[in-house]
Amino acid sequence: MNNVAINSDGCILPIWSSSACNYALKVLKELKRDNWELSILFCGNDKITELNNKYRDKNEPTDILSFNLGETIIEDGKTVYLPGDIIISLDTLRENAEYFQIPQDEELRRLLIHGILHLDGMDHETLDSNEPMLKLQEEILIKLKDEKIESFYNGVKK
Repeated sequence: MNNVAINSDGCILPIWSSSACNYALKVLKELKRDNWELSILFCGNDKITELNNKYRDKNEPTDILSFNLGETIIEDGKTVYLPGDIIISLDTLRENAEYFQIPQDEELRRLLIHGILHLDGMDHETLDSNEPMLKLQEEILIKLKDEKIESFYNGVKK
């Protein structure tokens, strides 16, 4: 059984965060991953710029960062996998959605899949849609197209 913890830093925890948690769980199920303890943090551009500068030497905001931990622990006699952390800037998420002219809900779902794939060991050299990781990302997005982040627009400006 997987578990997803969602927190926020520098912004109010969105009212749709439990729905985002459920979506992440569905992505893990689609990837046939089990016993994951996944951590997701929502923040603004200030926090993600700070992290991007500190860990990637890029003094600019980005939409998502993933920090791979990749450790297995035994908890209550059960093997649990700690893949790492996903950090998503809600500011950049909104900017991306506007730039690409897509719903913010879709951009959030894409970012969640993207972060999970990175923590699962995948990577990409470019943003070319033919990159295997990005192809899989879009396949999962399409496969789970009916799984919306409920009440997303009640908590984030369009």
